[in-house]
Amino acid sequence: MAGSGRRPEHRGPPELFYDEAEARKYSQNSRMIEIQSQMSERAVELLGLPEDRPCFLLDVGCGSGLSGDYISEEGHHWVGMDISSAMLDVAMEREVEGDLILADMGQGIPFRPGMFDGCVSISAVQWLCNADKKTHSPPKRLYRFFSTLYSALARGSRAILQLYPENSEQVTLADGERGCKEGGGREALLKVWLFFQGVLGAELELITAQAMKAGFTGGMVVDYPNSAKAKKFFLCLFVGTAGALPKALGAECADGEESQQAKFTNERTRFRNAKGKSVKKSRDWVLEKKERRRRQGKEVRVDTRYTGRKRRPRF
Repeated sequence: MAGSGRRPEHRGPPELFYDEAEARKYSQNSRMIEIQSQMSERAVELLGLPEDRPCFLLDVGCGSGLSGDYISEEGHHWVGMDISSAMLDVAMEREVEGDLILADMGQGIPFRPGMFDGCVSISAVQWLCNADKKTHSPPKRLYRFFSTLYSALARGSRAILQLYPENSEQVTLADGERGCKEGGGREALLKVWLFFQGVLGAELELITAQAMKAGFTGGMVVDYPNSAKAKKFFLCLFVGTAGALPKALGAECADGEESQQAKFTNERTRFRNAKGKSVKKSRDWVLEKKERRRRQGKEVRVDTRYTGRKRRPRF
């Protein structure tokens, strides 16, 4: 897909790709409008907003305001930000109800702390994985985005980011998840690496790692995981106390099968490399090696809590 240039983010920076002609499609193409509206409706549903009061939401990459239309229909208020002036011009012509701001999300969310009750973003976050300028560093821009977004959201709120990972055609969530928790000084830093069928999605790794580094918890909800066309990825991020992941659409499981969702947990599980093998010299690698020697009939020391633990250097 990258070679054919079919992905929009491979054709140039978003502020240039979404020119006036491209922006018009989001107000004239009925199919694009329908798809955008469906994803927006699903994103707002995943926010789990209270029904007894209106909320104040942030729409990152708001474009022509199609997502904002649904937010307004649900009785909520919103602010939209986008890097494309052409898309915002179309939104103003459509007289959307939300406020609009021209801004680059890679430079951070320019709002005061705790201002929003939730955030939605449709097909925007993956743009930060590209370096469109020499000064752009995707990890730094992603961290800047997530850290300032975390600050701008109220405690207990959610951010729902719909995205198209570059290796999505290789992803099968039924094959499970991998997670590991690493100590980070006074506070534990949760890093989650997603491995599917032995294939490491570079974009998913980059995005989720920076989101966790910024303080978010949560996971990936994949609607219709077994459909090539209907499959949709929603990164559900929680601010503060982590909640239960929403149930994915089209992922009903038979008895005895695990739910087809990838979630970020505090559970320490095996960490494997891209070939599905335990990392060399890790505790799991040591335990597997000792087990192989036992099967070979060799004498092996008993496993203890110190097995595989790194020793401090002696001076």
